[in-house]
Formats: sequence, structure tokens, C-alpha cells
Amino acid sequence: MEKRTFQQTQDAVSLLGFGCMRLPKLQGGGQEIDYDRALEMVDYAYRHGVNYFDTAYGYHDGMSETFIGEALKRYPRDSFNLATKLPTWLIQSEADVLRYLQEQLTKCQVDHFDYYLVHGLTASRFSTVKQHNVFNALKKCQAEGLVGRIGFSFHDKPAVLADILTVYDWEFAQIQLNYIDWDLQDAKQQYELIVQKGIQCTIMEPVRGGALAVLSPEAVEVFKKAAPDASVASWAIRYAASLPGVLTVLSGMSTLDQVVDNVATMTPFVPLNDQDYALVQTALAAFHKAVTVPCTACRYCMDCKSGVDIPTVLSAYNNYAISQNRLQFMRYYEDIQESARAHNCTACGVCKEACPQQIDIPTLMKTIAEVGSRQPS
Repeated sequence: MEKRTFQQTQDAVSLLGFGCMRLPKLQGGGQEIDYDRALEMVDYAYRHGVNYFDTAYGYHDGMSETFIGEALKRYPRDSFNLATKLPTWLIQSEADVLRYLQEQLTKCQVDHFDYYLVHGLTASRFSTVKQHNVFNALKKCQAEGLVGRIGFSFHDKPAVLADILTVYDWEFAQIQLNYIDWDLQDAKQQYELIVQKGIQCTIMEPVRGGALAVLSPEAVEVFKKAAPDASVASWAIRYAASLPGVLTVLSGMSTLDQVVDNVATMTPFVPLNDQDYALVQTALAAFHKAVTVPCTACRYCMDCKSGVDIPTVLSAYNNYAISQNRLQFMRYYEDIQESARAHNCTACGVCKEACPQQIDIPTLMKTIAEVGSRQPS
């Protein structure tokens, strides 16, 4: 497994990070984790050199931290790096920082976190960080050995990131970066700001919630013609990992096959060359012909008070946008409970405000409801 060195400590960190946001779930439609399948995935990753595991307070409705604590307690504590995130939206005082951190340490069954992030910073959430002295509170926790490196994850515009990087001496930052968002979400400028600050970044959504593992048939053909045995997803992983300022690329894997493929991509890791970058641009141009919604299934829009399963509905619609196969769309759509389909949307706008991708969800729900109600042509 390829390793990168964390520059402040010289710690060796696996270039593939195991994201615990999309673990396999038990049947039933909830967020409850299938422990047997998820443990198999963690064990495979660990045995093949993955030593960075990333979770958060809210993942899987709060169950992700508990799971990864159970999974990793079977291994020596000094053999892995564990990262989690402070639930910024719940912080109402400086004392809350230590309170939530201690709760997370208990859930994860560890006495410290190697990497600790302030979760999902935007302009408004950064105001909360400053108002309640969150960074200073974390520095105290660091001095007590409860956290190792202090960073933040980010969902806003580059100008906001520049401000965040200036105010405090962060040790790393986590951004959404992939070959679509390099331009679409200004990931290029975000990456450059972080590198100019002299710190490294961890990457989330390198495969854009799985969207870059499927693509359109035309885009897939571009990649398969160049490398028949390589998965489409591997190109996205390599794209993010090829940047020198990247410490680790987090993949929110849901199946063992995904773990195996991602491990193989990093063992050994082959950075993209100029010809590869040109190929990615060719595939991207083909993909853009299909009008897709930039949803990463982060679930920040959930829970919807009207009961709509927004990420699942958008996923079904994106499959339709790529394939234009109405019958296939209806198969996906009819698997969604009737009470969770798009027509239940009341256009309250709460989801739109919460969406890191700034998607106009209510308008899309109206469109998807119309698609779902039409008779197949």
C-alpha cells in the first residue's frame, strides 16, 4: 500500500483512507450497519495496508463511530490512524467541544483521535467556531493528548476557505475533490489555497458518491479502451491521489469488491501522466453530455420532514439521466417506498439550504415526480 508522510510528524499514512460514511446496511431502509459485511471490509483493508479510518458523529445516524470502534479495537492502537469530526452544528458553548469529544472517544473505545476535524465548515458554521472558541478548546484537548492533529472539513467557496485558513493554525484540511469538481466546485482553487498555506489535505468524494464509478456509456468506453482491466472508479481515485499535497484519499466504500479494487489501485500506486490527464478530460466531456445532478449522497439534506428519501430519489434520477432508459428508472424508482418518493415534497426549502452542493432540490423533486408519473413511452 502506498504511503504518504504527514509532514509535521513524519507519520506514514496510507494513501487510501477508509471512509465510514457509506458502510453496508441491513435491509429495511434505515442506516443500521451490517456488521458482518462491514467487518470483512475493514479487515481486508487493514491487512492490505490501509491505516487511516475516517468517521464522524452523524454518520449512519450516529452508529458509524460505534462500529469502527468495535472493528479497530481488535488491532494494536498504534497500528492505525483514527479520524472523526466535531458536530459543529450542535456546538452552543466552548464546553460542548470537550463534551462531544469525550462522547466520541467512548463510542470509538479509544483514548485519543489521531486526526480530529471540525465538521463541514461553511461561512455560517465558521462563525460558530469563532463565537464559541472551538479552536482554542481543541488546542487544550490536544495538549492533554486527546487529539493529535487538528483540521477541518469544508463545504463552501474558496474565499471562505481562504478566511478559515488565515484565522487559525490548522494542521490539515479536508475538501471534496474529483475530476468533475476540479472546476465545477472550484476544487482546484481550494487545493491550491491549502498547499499555499503549507499544510496537506485529505480528500473526500473522490468518486463523487459513486457517480464516477458508472458514468455514461461513452465515457466508460474512453477509459476501457485505454485500460480494459482497470475499473472506471480507479481513474477517479488516481486523479485525486496524484496531487502531491494530498495526504490520503478517502473512499466511502459499501462493498468488499470496492475495497479490493481501491486497494489494488494503490498497490502499487501509479500517478496519472499527461496522457492520462488528457484521457480523463475526454471522458469528462462525454460524461457531461448526460445531464446529471451533482449529488454525493452525503445526506446533509436528511431527514426530510415530508419523508422524501432525497439521496435515493436523486440517485435513481441520475441513473436515468445517464441511461435515458425510462423502464430502468421506474425499476429503481418503484423500489423506493411510496411515502419516500419525490411527489411527497412540499418545497419547504430546508434541504436546499443544507445541501453542500447547492442543488435546487425542491425544483428537482417536482421534475422527478413528473418523470415518475408518466407512462412509459
